[in-house]
Amino acid sequence: MFFDPVFYLVGYLAIFLIAFSKGAFGGGLALVGVPLLSLVMSPIEAAIVVLPCITLMDLFALRSFGPSSWSKPDLIWLVPGSLAGIAAGYAFFEFVDSRLVAFTIGAVTLAFAADFFLRRRRAVQSHPVSAPLALLAGWASGFTSFIAHAGGPPANMYLLRRGLEKSVYAGTNLAMFMVGNFVKLIPYGVLIWAKPWTFLASLVLMPVVPVGVLLGKWMHDRLEQQRLFFWCYILMSIAAAKLLFDAAKSLIG
Repeated sequence: MFFDPVFYLVGYLAIFLIAFSKGAFGGGLALVGVPLLSLVMSPIEAAIVVLPCITLMDLFALRSFGPSSWSKPDLIWLVPGSLAGIAAGYAFFEFVDSRLVAFTIGAVTLAFAADFFLRRRRAVQSHPVSAPLALLAGWASGFTSFIAHAGGPPANMYLLRRGLEKSVYAGTNLAMFMVGNFVKLIPYGVLIWAKPWTFLASLVLMPVVPVGVLLGKWMHDRLEQQRLFFWCYILMSIAAAKLLFDAAKSLIG
């Protein structure tokens, strides 16, 4: 794999898009990584490779979106919900057929992409902090984040509903996922131990991380969020559709 130019083309593109979204919006496109990398490796291996890269992105993005940009009343409920979702995701990830994991990743990705295209046509209104909704969004984010690094959309739905200022939205996103990503390093460490080459693959792809984060922050200060997300979700949908098709074909066959 390390001698295959397609691996580097797909891998650097996937990690760059995730890093770019970290710098621009505090997260949201980690979901792109697993479907794209699944074009050159198994979905489970792709999920393992992406996590170390994402944790490095969090550290770089923290310089742009520090504690002053966090909505702490939301994080009080989002973070515990996310940790509970990660625990549930760990159980799912460990004990379910890998083909079902691949199918779930593809289905979740397409469902969230569809939600984006539908939601972008509706006006966003400001709402107060909701503990039940924040806990639910946190749980859904933690669960899908563990199985596919796809936790962005549930959190985004809640935070967009809040109508937060752009930088506060990005900082709150970053803070919630930074906690979850570092917690996930513990169970994922077991998976990396069993497949040590996946960590080597992460190291090979990491150089693009600071480039993506810095360009994302530059874009954060200049472009409107929805325009960028439109094209990123198009790419995400294409990759997820292929992953879903391959998994369904394998299960049926």
